Amino acid sequence: MAIGFLGLGLMGQPMALNLARAGTPLLVWNRTAAKCAELRAAGARVAGTPAEVFAGAETVLLMLANEEAVDRVLGRGTDDFGPAVAGHTVVHMGTTAPGYSQALETDIRRAGGRYVEAPVSGSRKPAEAGELVAMLAGDPSATRAVRTLLAPICRETVDCGPVPNALRMKLAVNLYLITMVTGLAEAVHFADRHGLDLRRLLAVLDAGPMASAVSRVKARKLVDHDFAAQAAVADVLTNSRLVAEAAREAGLASPLLDVCHQLYSETVALGHDGADMAAVIHAIESRTDSGRARPTNPAPARVP
Repeated sequence: MAIGFLGLGLMGQPMALNLARAGTPLLVWNRTAAKCAELRAAGARVAGTPAEVFAGAETVLLMLANEEAVDRVLGRGTDDFGPAVAGHTVVHMGTTAPGYSQALETDIRRAGGRYVEAPVSGSRKPAEAGELVAMLAGDPSATRAVRTLLAPICRETVDCGPVPNALRMKLAVNLYLITMVTGLAEAVHFADRHGLDLRRLLAVLDAGPMASAVSRVKARKLVDHDFAAQAAVADVLTNSRLVAEAAREAGLASPLLDVCHQLYSETVALGHDGADMAAVIHAIESRTDSGRARPTNPAPARVP
């Protein structure tokens, strides 16, 4: 039987393409049907509705934008939900609040289905290369089967235990990613406004101990002013909100994340919501150019 795949957005399309090109019998659906053309050319069958996918696939992967999209596609809260998910393994690969995922698992299990969390770490470029890292949570027998299924998509899968630990792990990873890329953008801004050669900055960063696949890609995008989306600002803002909410629920401080959340909010307000997350540099530049460079709590003066 085919594997179902719902959601062919920025990440979903390359993920589904890797499955189809690896020979996985795939049955796909997307709200915008035009995005299915490349999948059809790669050998996937295209369904007209999510219900057709559930009718033709026992395991269904969801790569949908948000909680509302998941509920709408599954028919959650309607009479269609139970019959759709019963006897199926539903694999939630998007990023949502952990509490939402835990409640979704409860509903699916009550309806006679199985549920696996499988959020992924990585942006569009790793998705295209099949080099994502998946975090799995759920019933061990279900996660084992999903791990095998995800081989064409992921270079690594990590077992995180019960739901919602995979999504909590994803939020922890996202916290690091968001603060790291924002710091990198601020460093490039600092160097640029001091008149430094940004190509030499790249050389120093690439040769040093802080270099990573992310820093190499994002630093070049910043220097080249290439903001074609690999991880869109709007999505990063949503992710930062999810991290902040999870931190508040647990009574945790998240000072760096809170600053980044404000900067991404400002980036969206400047009209860069569809640009890559590296476009956060526009918010930093805007603060400089508007005279808001002075920190709220300036560093103490040096003592002679």
